[in-house]
Amino acid sequence: MKDMSNLPDRAFWSDAEPLECVSVIPEVQNTATFTFQAPSGALFDYLPGQFLTLELPTAQGTVHRTYTISSAPSRPRSISVTVKAQADSIGTRWMLDHLKPGMRIKAFGPAGVFSHLNHEAPKYLFISAGSGITPVMSMTTYMFDLGTVPDVVFVNCARSPSEIVFRQRLEHMASRVPGIDLHWVIEKPDPFSPWTGYRGMFNQLMLGLMAPDYLEREVFCCGPEPFMQAVRDALQGLGYDMDRYHQESFQAPAATEADVPELDDVVPEEGSQVELTFAMSGVTARVAETDTILAAARASGLNIPSGCTFGVCGTCKIKKVSGEVHMVHNGGISEDDIADGYILACCSHPIGKVAVEV
Repeated sequence: MKDMSNLPDRAFWSDAEPLECVSVIPEVQNTATFTFQAPSGALFDYLPGQFLTLELPTAQGTVHRTYTISSAPSRPRSISVTVKAQADSIGTRWMLDHLKPGMRIKAFGPAGVFSHLNHEAPKYLFISAGSGITPVMSMTTYMFDLGTVPDVVFVNCARSPSEIVFRQRLEHMASRVPGIDLHWVIEKPDPFSPWTGYRGMFNQLMLGLMAPDYLEREVFCCGPEPFMQAVRDALQGLGYDMDRYHQESFQAPAATEADVPELDDVVPEEGSQVELTFAMSGVTARVAETDTILAAARASGLNIPSGCTFGVCGTCKIKKVSGEVHMVHNGGISEDDIADGYILACCSHPIGKVAVEV
């Protein structure tokens, strides 16, 4: 380790200096954490949740790739990124195959506005999927290092338990600090390894069990866009104040507040009246977009068989003939059925003119 005793009080790294790789730690399949130091011994100053842009000399030519910093600024002697290679990865694949300790690369940053320090609150809810765990890992590590008791509900979704990045490190922190409440959600268990936790796709029911006080929490979300869309739908459907929702995209991390895209989700509009037609019954009604198809059918004297009324059981599945609906279900309908035009009447709201096969 370099002797830093003779450094000036505020000798911080800038991107005018390259980074030197000092360690490569395998995490899960096709995923590794690369830790860097400044050759000069300078310290790193950044916000937890920010990102670096790395200049990588791949066989296809020099490419620039942006990665969220997975380490925390409370540990300023080094800086780390945790990267996962996809089937079509170029830069990340080069890192996993070629970047070794002792090598130096050019980096730019740190940058970004996705940080809990930009939205300080007494309670947080971190929701991530796959390698989207990296920025909230940085934030949680920072909270842990402060030595005080945070109040954060930490939710991560993965395909299987063996693909949960940082699982052991997070469980260690949670075992030492009572204010870190961990929840894992998997699609399927690993062979010969029983799983007793949450299974399936993240939904409103899980949210209510994990964080009953979610309305009081500042939410930070990171993952693929379809996942973040599902999280937004779940929160909006439960009346969450979306001004307190913050997300970071895999594809385009925001460098400044001006770069943060406005969320333009299609949601039922309060006070908006639309035409809903029950095609088989020959009934047409004017209903509010905030009414469910099930409630509108009952108000029109029609009966759609139903059970849970919360998008779980699938009893109220019907065929949509035309138009668009906003549906937030809790696992009661398959993606194949949705693709074939089916909806759950109990959790579907008409957006504009809609006809259903009832």
